[in-house]
Amino acid sequence: MAAARAAGHRPHPIRQFVLKTRSRCNLACTYCYVYEMADQGWREQPPAMTPATIARAAQRIAEHAAAHDLPRIDLVLHGGEPLLSAPAQLAAPVDAVRTAVAGAAPATRVTATVQTNGTLLTRGRLTALAAAGIRVGVSLDGGLPAHNTRRVDHAGRPGFASAARGLRLLARHPQSYAGVLCVVDLDQDPIETYESLLAFAPPSIGLLLPLANWSAPPPGHRPGGTPYADWLLAVFERWWHDGVRRTRIRLFEEIIALLLGLPTTTETLGLTPAATAVIETDGSIEQADSLKSAYEGAAATGMTLDTHSFDQFLDHPGLAARQLGRDALAGWCRACELVEVCGGGHYPHRYRAGEGFRRPSVYCADLQRLIRHIAAAVQQAAQTTRTVADTAVADTPDTPAGDAAEAPAAQPPAVAS
Repeated sequence: MAAARAAGHRPHPIRQFVLKTRSRCNLACTYCYVYEMADQGWREQPPAMTPATIARAAQRIAEHAAAHDLPRIDLVLHGGEPLLSAPAQLAAPVDAVRTAVAGAAPATRVTATVQTNGTLLTRGRLTALAAAGIRVGVSLDGGLPAHNTRRVDHAGRPGFASAARGLRLLARHPQSYAGVLCVVDLDQDPIETYESLLAFAPPSIGLLLPLANWSAPPPGHRPGGTPYADWLLAVFERWWHDGVRRTRIRLFEEIIALLLGLPTTTETLGLTPAATAVIETDGSIEQADSLKSAYEGAAATGMTLDTHSFDQFLDHPGLAARQLGRDALAGWCRACELVEVCGGGHYPHRYRAGEGFRRPSVYCADLQRLIRHIAAAVQQAAQTTRTVADTAVADTPDTPAGDAAEAPAAQPPAVAS
């Protein structure tokens, strides 16, 4: 790291803090990266974050916000299942951070969300979360029972009915509704999955590629095949040509923003430096826990809130590698014309045992097809808008200068975004 600093590398401050308030879950989803994949470190974590750990986390976060004059930080209450906490305790971590930040960095705004499986959402919990300004994101595999057969409790009973009940309740509180996360399942019809999720009125949908890598490929993976792009593009076509935006789909909007050269905050695409820290229930500081899908200890840093600051975390080689952008990519990726948009793909998807993360994404072919298709759709929409505008100008009769204010403006067609 000293050599990297001498060569001009400068770290980017942490802007998102994931608080693992609970390390256990009431569900036992068969594909869960925390409990069912390579890293089993959850077994050594205390079930819940203590008040002392919460206070220490708040102090460290406020210290970091002040040191870097951060205009905003984002808190994510995570698990496990964070709603295992009683309603009266749900807001305690957010309240503690906001109080500490107000004292150390009063110009820093603190936003907060909780990511839940939705099965424990009740009026009491929603009231407590809304009062604390904590928005709610729900993980679901589709809007029908058949989409969620892998989301079961520890006795193997389906969790969909409880999650659907919680989502219907959440939909009545749109000010608290952050959206739905859904992992792509090739066994499910993409249009049916998308339309069924719309029944829960999500303001946004996050379509996630399954956490997989070259040593543990995703279902349906084959050299040169693009099954995940095929699935996603079926949804894209329905969403893009809907005429009315019924929801945001983050993956598509991020690709469009990157194609247009706009900034994004995603770590799954583009070259934006990683800026997330995870605080486990025991107070240890880790990298993004999606890395747990690669190998045992992939997210670990050996740092804790008691022994290290977040500025010291910035010097961890694993985090630094994820802040290098193009320089951290495989040679093939650096030479690719899509690198500014793809960014090599999600970091965990690049892993191969014995070689590390300096490879293209295991979803490389899918990402190429997805990005090129969306780029063509955006280009076509822009050309259509220009043609309509040009036609309107050509068809406008000569107007005396004094009447110019009354001439009708050209109205391009609405394009779903």
